[in-house]
Amino acid sequence: MARRLVVMRHAKAEQDGPTDFERPLAERGRGDAAAAGAWLSSSGFVPDHALVSAALRTRETWEAVASGAGWSLDPDLDRGLYDAGPDAAFDIIRLVPSEASALLVVGHNPTMAYLAQLLDDGTGSVEAGTAMASEFPTSAVAVFSYDGAWPDLGEGSARLEAFHVGRG
Repeated sequence: MARRLVVMRHAKAEQDGPTDFERPLAERGRGDAAAAGAWLSSSGFVPDHALVSAALRTRETWEAVASGAGWSLDPDLDRGLYDAGPDAAFDIIRLVPSEASALLVVGHNPTMAYLAQLLDDGTGSVEAGTAMASEFPTSAVAVFSYDGAWPDLGEGSARLEAFHVGRG
C-alpha cells in the first residue's frame, strides 16, 4: 500500500511557560504553522491520521496547520512524543492503524530532524535532501512516500519527496 508520511517540527514557541511542556506558540509560530498547512494542502497532502506530541506548542502547531490547510481531523495526542528519541518515535509510528495511508507527525527537535534523516532512503529529491540536511528549523516539514506497512517502517525505508519550512 502506498503511503505518505509527513514529519514536522513544531512552530516557533515562546521562550517561557509554566513548564517546558506548557510553553505556548509565539505569534510568529501561529502564522508559520498556518503557512505550512497551506503549503501541505496545496501540494495535495491530506492526512487521515495525525500523531501529535501532547505538549502545548505541538498541539497549537497542529491546530494552526489544520486551520491553514482546511482540515478537520482530530489528532492522536501522544505524551511519549514529547521526549521520545528516534527509536521511540519509530515505535510510536509503527502503532498507527493499518488503514491510515497519510500520516502527519508533529514533534520536537532534535528527534524530528533525526527521524527524517533516518527515514530517507536516499532515492528521493536531491534538493529536498540537501535542504533538510542543512537544517530542520521550526515549522519544517519533510514529506515522504512509503510503500510498506506501518509496523515495518524503519531506517532508510521511505523516499523523501519534498522539504519545506513554513513561514507566515
